[in-house]
Amino acid sequence: MNPSSQDRPPDERGLLLVNIGQLLTLRSPTVRRGPRRGAELGELGIIEGGAVLCVGGKIVSIGKTGDALRDSWFKKNRKKIMEIDCQGQVALPGYVDSHTHPAFVAPRLVDFEKRLAGSTYEEIAEAGGGIRSSAENVRKASRALLAEKVLGALDEMAGQGTTTVEAKSGYGLTLESELKSLEAIREAAHQWPGTVVATLLGAHVVPAEFKKLRDKYILLVCQEMIPQAAKRKLAQFVDVFTERGAFTEEETEKIFEAAREHGLDVRAHVCQLSKTSLQKLLRFNPASLDHMDHVHDKDLPRLAKYNTVATLVPGANYFLGLEKYPPARKLIAAGVAVALATDYNPGSSPTPSMPFVMSLACNHMKMSPAEAITAATINGAWALRLHERKGSIEPGKDADVAVFGAKDYREIAYWFASNRCVFTVLNGKIAARRSA
Repeated sequence: MNPSSQDRPPDERGLLLVNIGQLLTLRSPTVRRGPRRGAELGELGIIEGGAVLCVGGKIVSIGKTGDALRDSWFKKNRKKIMEIDCQGQVALPGYVDSHTHPAFVAPRLVDFEKRLAGSTYEEIAEAGGGIRSSAENVRKASRALLAEKVLGALDEMAGQGTTTVEAKSGYGLTLESELKSLEAIREAAHQWPGTVVATLLGAHVVPAEFKKLRDKYILLVCQEMIPQAAKRKLAQFVDVFTERGAFTEEETEKIFEAAREHGLDVRAHVCQLSKTSLQKLLRFNPASLDHMDHVHDKDLPRLAKYNTVATLVPGANYFLGLEKYPPARKLIAAGVAVALATDYNPGSSPTPSMPFVMSLACNHMKMSPAEAITAATINGAWALRLHERKGSIEPGKDADVAVFGAKDYREIAYWFASNRCVFTVLNGKIAARRSA
């Protein structure tokens, strides 16, 4: 069942966070429904000297610390509440990492060295490296080993403030291995206090054994992978790598049709390496279109009319040594909703750190720290269609909070290559607590 946190009973013990120097609530500045766009990206809903009360895995109330401590209900139930003094630090909604690939076995170190020697991402893939090189290890791996790897990644993400993660398959590229990967994701999710949303990415690339049988592989994705993943409730989304060297726009449409027939939502990797028209894909109302480095200017007004989120993953640009980064300012100016994600994977973005991604977004994409936080929280929630539960600190939402050892929220993106996260609250449970 997805998202995974729905399978577990909530922790009924209460939690009160007090003396928060800056509480970034991300409450909507307007009554307009939809992901944040334009100037709204800079509205963080800051409460100084804030407090958050969580009970049963949900946020019950927010406000000033003085008001919370004087509250009659709190005084009556104080012995049932764990109280944490945040000592003037920054608290924000737990990050929503809406694009990750954690179901792999080993890093791709040979690819890494080849790229450092001058080979491009596409050249490495054509030579048998890249995504296909991960498939052999995943096919051989047990579900238990894959689950262990996924859980390790989830724990590392939680340690840096992430509370909700989209997790893709995509390194098996056979029916058995794709389903095994999704099962491993589910197994890991059940052991993690945060929330995991699973995505079937059988259409990552065409595997080597189908190189001259593309149509047969697409039939395998449409007629076997998708129906079985849907029947067994192993995935909420179907993703496609729509790119030269992977799948065409027309092939993506076929896969999206199959997903829709089986009640699964869709998303896509698109415009990472080359331009692809978005018009036909948008008719499927995808939750997100990810990468978007080479989006057509003519598609921007069209995309701005949808609640489809453009999820930008600058970690991939950094690791691949690219000069150009996703055009965040152009997308924002056009009214497109943007999110940020790690794209955690062994080939192009081996980072679990949303704060690092925020720093990249600020320094290389010229997003402001406030815009980066909004893109990494509430707009990430919209990219997973979890905006009713995730992405902001408001009564009734899931108790997902990240506390950082900083006096000003801008420090989170400023201090790069270090982890300033003091502790994270995932569905009301404290994880990864350390000294500030």
